Formats: sequence, C-alpha cells, structure tokens
Amino acid sequence: MKNSFFSTARSRRLGAVAIAATAALTLAGCSGGGNSDGPTTIKFSYLWSGPEAEVLESIIEDFNDSQDDIVVKGVSSPDQQKQLTSMSSSNGSFDISDNFGENVGSWASKGVLAPLDEYIESESIDLDDFAPAALEQMKHDGQTYALPIAVHSFQLLYNKTLLDEAGVEPPTTMDELADAIEKLTITDDSGKITQLGIGDANTTTTLTTLGFAFGGAWSDDDGPTPTDPGNVEAVDWWQKNVVELVGADNLADFKAGEGQYLSAEDSFFSGKVAMIIDGEWRAASASEVAPDLDWGVTAIPAASPKLENSTQVTSSTLFIPTNSKHKDEAATFLAYLLSPEVMEKFSLTLGNLPARTSLLDSDAYKDLPNFEVWANALTSPNAQSLASAPYSAEYSTDLGNAFDDVVRGKSTAEKALDYVTSRTKSYAK
Repeated sequence: MKNSFFSTARSRRLGAVAIAATAALTLAGCSGGGNSDGPTTIKFSYLWSGPEAEVLESIIEDFNDSQDDIVVKGVSSPDQQKQLTSMSSSNGSFDISDNFGENVGSWASKGVLAPLDEYIESESIDLDDFAPAALEQMKHDGQTYALPIAVHSFQLLYNKTLLDEAGVEPPTTMDELADAIEKLTITDDSGKITQLGIGDANTTTTLTTLGFAFGGAWSDDDGPTPTDPGNVEAVDWWQKNVVELVGADNLADFKAGEGQYLSAEDSFFSGKVAMIIDGEWRAASASEVAPDLDWGVTAIPAASPKLENSTQVTSSTLFIPTNSKHKDEAATFLAYLLSPEVMEKFSLTLGNLPARTSLLDSDAYKDLPNFEVWANALTSPNAQSLASAPYSAEYSTDLGNAFDDVVRGKSTAEKALDYVTSRTKSYAK
C-alpha cells in the first residue's frame, strides 16, 4: 500500500481513474478562499479512487448541503509523492487530505502537518471513542497531527474445505499452527508446491504482526528495536515452519505464480493457499470475487496465553497541511468526516473497521462475513501499532530487505535483524 509496511483495501484502488465529478479539478494552485460575499472554498485532495472516491463525493455533497459557510471541492489524487511535494511548498494546493498512520511522525517532524489539538477541542472530537492502538500513531512530540477515519487489524483466515480434508482444526497456538502448515502444504513428485499451508499477502506486515504475537516490540522510546527477542523468534519461526518446509526456491517459484491480490485468482481465494494473515477488507473482497469459498477467520495463534488476541493495527488518516490557508474550515470538515454517521458510511464502503469503537457493534457491518473477529481484535490489550516516527520509512525499507533475505534463504533471522540494527544508527531522528 505505498512506501509502508502495509497493504490495505484502499491501496488496491489507488491508480484507478478518478470519478467524473472530480476529474476536472486540478491540484495546481492554492485552494480558493472565501470573501465577505460568500462561503469559503476548501480543497479536499484524497488518495482514494473508484468506489471509495464515489462515496467520498457523496459525503462532500452532503456536507456542502448541510451548511452555508464552507464549500468543499474534492479531488482524487492517488500520487503520494505529488501530495508530499505540495505540502512541502510555500503555497499548498489543498487544505485537507488523507494518508496512513505510519507516515505521521515523519511528516510531523518535517513540519508539513498542522497540529490538531486545538481543533480537536474546538470541534469537540471525543478521542476516548477512538481505537487506542490507532491513536498511538497520530502523535509526535506530544501533539496530535492526524486522526484516523478507518482502521485495520490482521487475523488468520483459513479455507474450511482444505482444513476439513486435512483433518485440521483452526489453530490456537503456534505449535498447532506449525502442525497445520505442515499438513496443509502439498508438493508434487518434483518438489513443486501445489498447495501452500500459509501464505503472506505482504511479507513485512505478516512478520511484524507475528513479532507482536511472539511478544516482540519493533521500537521503544529510544528508537527501533529490530532484535527484540520476540521479533527474532517470530522471524525464525517463519523461516523454519514455512520457508524450510518447502525450500526457499520452491517457495519463491510458488509466490511468483500467485494471482493478483484480492482478485478471483488470489491464491487464498482460489484455494491454492490454505491460510493467510490479512486484514478485514478480505471479508468484502471474498463476497465479491469468491462467493463460493467456504472460509473462516480466527485470532492469530498466541505464543503464550498472555499474548492472546495479539494483532497489528494500522490506520487510514486525515490531516491538515501546514500550508493550508483555511485550517479552521478544514478542521470543521475533518470533524464532519469523523462523525459517527459519516465514518460508518465510509468504512462500510471500504470494508474497513471504523476508527470509533462505539461503531464496532453496529448492524451496518453485519452483512460482512466474519467481520466481528477483526472488530473484536481492535480493542484487545494486545493490539499494537508500529511506531510512527521520523525514521519509519527507512526502518520499513530495511526490515523489508531483511525479511526478504530470510524468506529467500540468504540469511538467518538473527543475522538479518542484526544488520537492520546496524542500519538504524543513520536513521532520521
């Protein structure tokens, strides 16, 4: 999903054609202002496109109809580099936008995000209603620079048919998961994988999530902690129980032949992968592209009882750039986007979890199969987020390279993560 650890539902939409209502708008030049004779016009530049953009435009229309002081002009602009370039200039091209939680710390440290604490108070935004793990990524040096509109948790999905054929119950411990992977992985006489016990939609997300499930921590108050014992144990577990089971080369060949993510040819949806760790958007996608698939979802197995319901939480965020000339009006619109009714409408369209915990039991999500498993995990005391810090982008890249070396059989978990530690000395502070 970008220069990050994650791949979410909306990332699959990026790059699609913007809807007609916004296509004529341009990012060039600063947003229009109001005057004494009329409302203030602000620009909302968003990364979403396709169905998500369509629902956003309907929300914008509702907002504009609800009052006479502000006119919001929406524009779909999935180019994140263009977004950052605008924010880094003296004259910005938009007043409010969206991105992802892991970028907040880096961008806030560069001074391109406006602090929101004053607006949170003036707009009466109740932060106590937001998922705690998501809010952790919204702050930098004690100030809040973004707020989440949709959040995501990661759980273990399984193909019921394949598990039944192998006589496997959904695993609840890491030992049971390892046993299930072995029983569900099938190779032909040449060693070629014909069915994989567990896949990974995104290797970095999968392994950082498993790090939490093994009691690891990827950072602390002093910075990155790649060699935390839980992290090393998780990556080593994956190497032994997934990679070495079939061989790194065979695994690479299998992954190279996987179908497009979340399409009907997606390896989990097509039955070539028996289990996968992924986010709640799978529920909506399964209904669309694999309606006949008999699947379930359960908590990621715990390495110990105290680690039950461990998961990783990521966020889709809203923010106001420092160079916006209409911050007050943008804050009013931001508060509207985060209101319960609007958040529910938007997150439901994406098949994402709402950032407000008061919405998790809403009947609006009842038609999304197994959605409650991801929703329940959001408030788990073992739900964690990766730090959003000035070094996050560099750390993400180095962890991705280290995990790749492990999966390709080029390094052990300990050596790969030791190398990341050596790299952290040069990270942005």
